[in-house]
Amino acid sequence: MFVRKKKNNSGVVSVQVIDKSSGKYKVLKTIGSSCSDTEIETLYQQGLDYISHYEGQQSFDFTVQDFKETVKQSIRNISIEGVHLLLGRIYNEIGFDTVCNDLLKQLVLVRLSHPASKLKTTQYLHRYFSINIKEDRIYRYLDKVYSDHKETLQQISYQHTKKILGGIIRVVFYDVTTIYFQIDDEDDLRKRGFSKEGKHQNPQIVLGLLVGVEGYPSAYEIHEGNKFEGHTMLPIIDVFKDKYDLDKLVVIADSGLLSSSNVKELQKKGYEFILGARIKNESKAIKEEILALNLKDKSSAIIPRTDGTNLIVGYTDRRAKKDRHNRERGLMKLEQRIKSGKLTKSSINNRGYNKYLQLEGDITIRINHGKFEEDAAWDGLKGYMTNTTLSKEEIINNYGQLWKIEKAFRVAKHDLKIRPIYHRLQKRIQALITINFVAYKVYKELERQLKLKTDKMSPEKAIDIAKSIYAIEISDPKTGNTFKETLLLNDEQKHLAKLFDF
Repeated sequence: MFVRKKKNNSGVVSVQVIDKSSGKYKVLKTIGSSCSDTEIETLYQQGLDYISHYEGQQSFDFTVQDFKETVKQSIRNISIEGVHLLLGRIYNEIGFDTVCNDLLKQLVLVRLSHPASKLKTTQYLHRYFSINIKEDRIYRYLDKVYSDHKETLQQISYQHTKKILGGIIRVVFYDVTTIYFQIDDEDDLRKRGFSKEGKHQNPQIVLGLLVGVEGYPSAYEIHEGNKFEGHTMLPIIDVFKDKYDLDKLVVIADSGLLSSSNVKELQKKGYEFILGARIKNESKAIKEEILALNLKDKSSAIIPRTDGTNLIVGYTDRRAKKDRHNRERGLMKLEQRIKSGKLTKSSINNRGYNKYLQLEGDITIRINHGKFEEDAAWDGLKGYMTNTTLSKEEIINNYGQLWKIEKAFRVAKHDLKIRPIYHRLQKRIQALITINFVAYKVYKELERQLKLKTDKMSPEKAIDIAKSIYAIEISDPKTGNTFKETLLLNDEQKHLAKLFDF
């Protein structure tokens, strides 16, 4: 039995334990793979330790009088091992390990398991993973990660997504979010604008994210914080289409990105699209046609538009119930504000439920209940503008997947703690977004593999369990040899290890 270093075509070296007892070479266990000399040597030593432990060469003398003290003195290190066994393996399977930088991998894994500031990241790496990296080294690396690795990492993510989707990417989903900064001054990138987080007083950036079916991340770009979100879509889609030489692409986006210029440009460039439609902003004739449809639950209809596109209108009882609830809640809040005397002439506008207000005489503001009742006719209706030849059902179902990109933003902002950002330099901001992009890709692949294994465990739960799996490094008091043992102490840990074969 021996440890073999096998160089693959990609340049990555696999470290394997080989058994030749039967006369033939048999891979007993693959310890791991890397293109870093330091990590390869670490894997090699783990292979030697595995052989020693496998053959039963490590033992303690239970006849020693103070066995407890002997064991304590034999412990050389205790660290979290589950994160590397689970997430590190998925990181490698996607192909990110071909970017030969140990620090990138460590930053991605700790972003998934212990998301925090750079200072706390160094503390977590030391405390839980026995990895000593100084904060200034992280900052120096961030200065180059965007320029050196962004395009390569997106290429790797795209190729992996293409592979798991059967070799074809035809549909992409686009959406934007805003990320604020804890600063007062603006610069060329960080500017005050409409904040989706309600942080209008803070400078921000606009993040555009392009994902494929099932929410697999494909590409991203950041823009100035005051840029209209509708102007962010076409540039990233054009680059994505040209970069990967895609012939036809169906673009799906919500109504916030719907503008006449966007629609014209999409048509001009030969894109097919499904966009959320603002059906209340349609012409009088089309609105009358919509209200005359009298749709039942989960039914839909097609209304041709003069620009060559089709308007798909769908209705569900569930949406109607939600719309009615929101209208009634909005009305109740307006009534409370009228009673409190907090409403003024400036409150009369078309924003939200303020459209129900009207001025009576010169000084009295009251609610126009007629408008409130008229709006009830629109409860449950949802519109989609498209130029595709897909069926009504396919259009509605495809658009319905937009929630997965919204989940991507939630995971990035809340679970990976991408916000708020404290970095000042643009290249470091870009680098942080790049690291979060890779981390989210690993998260999505973990989610996909859990589904394939027909396990109901969530990615968050799997990561929490992985964080509880420790490894102990022990020195044999007799021989002086050391070995590392992964501790699987409960049923959850054992179940996760069995699922992912570690």
